Amino acid sequence: MQPFAFATATQILFGRGQADHAAPRIAAMGRQVLLVHGRDGARAAWLAEALAGQGCRVARFAVPREPDMDLIGDGIAAGRGAQVVVALGGGAAIDTGKAVAALIPATRPMLDHLEVVGQGLPLDHPPLPFVAIPTTAGTGAEVTRNAVIGVPEHRRKVSLRDARMLPRLAIVDPVLTEGCPRAVTLASGLDAITQVIEPFTCTRANPLTDAICRDAIPRGLAALRRLMEAEDAHARDDMAWVSLAGGLALANAGLGAVHGLAGPLGGLTGAPHGAICGALLPPVLMANRRAATDPAAVDRLDQVARWIGAAFGTPFASVPEAARALADWSHRAGLPALSALGIGPEAQAAAAEAAATSSSMKANPAVLTPGDLRRIMEDAG
Repeated sequence: MQPFAFATATQILFGRGQADHAAPRIAAMGRQVLLVHGRDGARAAWLAEALAGQGCRVARFAVPREPDMDLIGDGIAAGRGAQVVVALGGGAAIDTGKAVAALIPATRPMLDHLEVVGQGLPLDHPPLPFVAIPTTAGTGAEVTRNAVIGVPEHRRKVSLRDARMLPRLAIVDPVLTEGCPRAVTLASGLDAITQVIEPFTCTRANPLTDAICRDAIPRGLAALRRLMEAEDAHARDDMAWVSLAGGLALANAGLGAVHGLAGPLGGLTGAPHGAICGALLPPVLMANRRAATDPAAVDRLDQVARWIGAAFGTPFASVPEAARALADWSHRAGLPALSALGIGPEAQAAAAEAAATSSSMKANPAVLTPGDLRRIMEDAG
């Protein structure tokens, strides 16, 4: 067995009712709190009031879009004087809060710390304590050590990354995901499923991430199907776990071509990340199966196909059969094709070139040529 390491948030609280314990735990880290939340501030009122009841002074910062450098700069300004940063919301809010907590103490320009477009330097000061409380089941950002930030002048989304950016506390309460709009549930759910499939098939998988992913892949497929039919508390619980599992796995193994392409495509077009991942997953599975030469990688791709097939009533499906079944179901459930997301041939060509420098692509289980990548995006519509 090859040696491996595993790192995650200092503490994870998972389960229904865990959000009720958030305020006193946050207050124990500091009384000056920056509360980062989504566009609708009313959804964060319960936490702001609970923190005030603990004697905290709370500044609030809304995240109306996926984070870019300007938004992060505004968040840093809003958080001056904070002792702890809390993010309550979806992946955009959590990535924003994580970046702001990291950069408030920093003395170098933000760009110096960004990968690809900057120098990728480590932080020059430790981040502020950071608490992540997700309200969607998708990104797993509550247990990762990076934040994805858009850089409009480069038309890229890149990572701010440092091992010290792992949250001090992650609170995953499935109750907070209930009532999430159907389209968001679908796109974020497919992102979560992708984030347990790619670490399982990637070249840096290890026994601990394998154990997590083997449970999470079939569980996530079944739960997302149920949620597309009706609101289901047990399915919300399962998807919250799958999202958390994806964050644990990707942070300690890696990803692959879906995310290698999704980052550039999101930066080029502004299309939502989860929907891009959902559209790309089936053709990436097929492309990897065609190109894979390592028997172990082939076995894992075939196992994923069997899990997908079982979720759709054909348990012995091949990779092409499983990929088609997943794509057909996703589109019937309302997932748009890439073209409907505003991703045309020009963006696809640029993304195929940019993916070569993506950190996600480095762990893909097969070598994919630029032509392979263009075909994947063509097949995704």
